[in-house]
Amino acid sequence: MRVIGITGGVGCGKSEVLDFLAKNYNCMIIKSDEVAWSLEEPGRACFEQVTSLLESAKRDGDGDLFSGHNICFDRKEAAARMYRDPELVRRINDVVHPAVNKYIRDMISEEDKKNEVDYFFIEAALLIENGYKAIVDEMWYIYCPEELRRGRLQKSRGYSDDKINAIMAAQLSDKEFRDNCDMVIDNGGSIESMRLQVSAALSTINSKSAARGIL
Repeated sequence: MRVIGITGGVGCGKSEVLDFLAKNYNCMIIKSDEVAWSLEEPGRACFEQVTSLLESAKRDGDGDLFSGHNICFDRKEAAARMYRDPELVRRINDVVHPAVNKYIRDMISEEDKKNEVDYFFIEAALLIENGYKAIVDEMWYIYCPEELRRGRLQKSRGYSDDKINAIMAAQLSDKEFRDNCDMVIDNGGSIESMRLQVSAALSTINSKSAARGIL
């Protein structure tokens, strides 16, 4: 099993790449954002600490503060507060990122023992910053020109220019992504072009692995 990190700036189209991989290859795909959300659910590893940090994002009232018998927080309000408070983001990340890293490491170990998939893909914008170069066999950078990324974010998510500027400013530069990744997938053209690049990248991995007798 080969472990491959999928990273890139916001709006680069990582989901398109993952959809293609899921439909055409024998693989496991983990999205770190989804892992983080699951670990913030009631009863999970990060719930108590995150809800404590987001105390002001909780609300009283039917269906707000309480969901059944579980305390929960309003994600939209929490996101808005985090957008305004970089220190809060840092403190929450200090709780969530180690828990996500442990969860993913455990998943890799479990899948490796089962030996049922050929590839284990980990997707996140912050893979490099969170030390995943030490975990993966290869890191892929999904590239897309900034103007196309901005257009996608405005159209699909309704983001304002200010919000896009803030998100992009907080992420690695194109040079930093390229310097830290083993493969660049250009997702600024057609879907077919992206698919051909991904297929070629995996064929190269297979050839190298076969030569070393590890796949």
